[in-house]
This record gives sequence, C-alpha cells and structure tokens, in this order.
Amino acid sequence: MRQGAEWEMAVRSYLEGLGWNILVSNYHAPGGEIDIIAEERIGQEPTLVFVEVKARSRTAHGSPLSAVDSHKQKRIFSTARYYLSENSQGINEPSCRFDVAEVWIQPDGKARIELRRGIFWEES
Repeated sequence: MRQGAEWEMAVRSYLEGLGWNILVSNYHAPGGEIDIIAEERIGQEPTLVFVEVKARSRTAHGSPLSAVDSHKQKRIFSTARYYLSENSQGINEPSCRFDVAEVWIQPDGKARIELRRGIFWEES
C-alpha cells in the first residue's frame, strides 16, 4: 500500500481539478495537523476549507470517514483556530468548512476519491 503522502497528493490534484486553490498542505500547529487547507470559490465569496484525508483499501476497519472521530475533529478544530489566528486579516474573515476526502484504494492500486463536504462542524 502507498504512503499517505501519495494519497494526499492525489486529493490535492483532485481539488485543483475542481478549481480549488490549495493554500497549505500538512499544516502543523501545537496539538494537531490539517492535511490540506484550500480555498473554494462559491460565487464571489471564498470559502476556506480544512480537509482531512483518510484512505482505506477495504471496509474491515470501517470507512475512511469513520476514522475522523470526535477526538480527531477536536484536534482539527483547534488547529484550524490556530491557522486562522496566524493568518487573520482582521476585517472580513472567510466562511469556513470542514471536509473529509475519502480515498478508496481499488484492487488495481488506483484511488477513487469521494469528497464529503461540511461533514462535521464545531459545536458552540
């Protein structure tokens, strides 16, 4: 099986093919990491999207999405807040979304990518 970095690269290419602007890959902050931070334009307004990439070759251990449990989500939220504090422009904060890119590794070694948009959010 390929390393996770290869699947993340495949997801980046997939998102760029959708017209997204990749801002950061493998963003690290105290206590966490976000695989991809990208900007998607919906109409005139950009949406900042924090993307977690998870891959599976079979369902014996659940879907890729099932690996993004509440503990992982909390780490992603914390890391996203850190990113926003470091990159804040102060006036108009972009709308944000949390997506999961499921990478299903096929028997032939190719990847099938399913983007799960807005799959989780931070509770206030």
